[in-house]
Amino acid sequence: MTDPHPSAHAGRIGPNAIIRMGEALDAACGRATTETLFGEAGLAECLATPPTAMVDEAWVTQLHTTLRAHLAPDLLARIGRDAGRRTGDYLLAHRIPRPAQRVLRVTPAPLAARILVKAIGQHAWTFTGSGAFSAEFGSAEAPLLLTIADGPVCQGAHTDHPVCDFYAGTFARIFSELVSARTSVEEVRCQAQGAPACVFALRW
Repeated sequence: MTDPHPSAHAGRIGPNAIIRMGEALDAACGRATTETLFGEAGLAECLATPPTAMVDEAWVTQLHTTLRAHLAPDLLARIGRDAGRRTGDYLLAHRIPRPAQRVLRVTPAPLAARILVKAIGQHAWTFTGSGAFSAEFGSAEAPLLLTIADGPVCQGAHTDHPVCDFYAGTFARIFSELVSARTSVEEVRCQAQGAPACVFALRW
């Protein structure tokens, strides 16, 4: 399944990608460090006045590029996962209707996952920007593979390890709550490592 509107919202992304990273940075490093790093990224104004509408995906790319330049990989991975978890909390509280959540929680995991992935695909532009989202069920690698190609988080990065912990944390929070509490999410391929797309293996 792919995003049915790959170009309708190109270049814009939901503000959670910036707001929740700020919150996670605060929690891990303190406000002073957050202010310094957001300033380095040219996003100091986003701390003073958090955005309430879609933002330029280049802001997200610049933030992650700055964080990779200043933070140790393991620390940034924890911050990214935490920011993803916070984003998942926000989506559960404000974006996914409560009646739908109740239905998914009592639906067998394989079917619940398919329903949830369909909904995610319809709104994928809000977190992939000009990138592309797709899903594959029942591969030899995992029950579900979620793929983001050309997403803003790792745009321009060249590393020896996966760096899209923000997405992994978001997927883990939502699927753990609505599909199975035993859900684990691992980024098994990343464009920052030279892969053609970032691939997340979901198992439960």
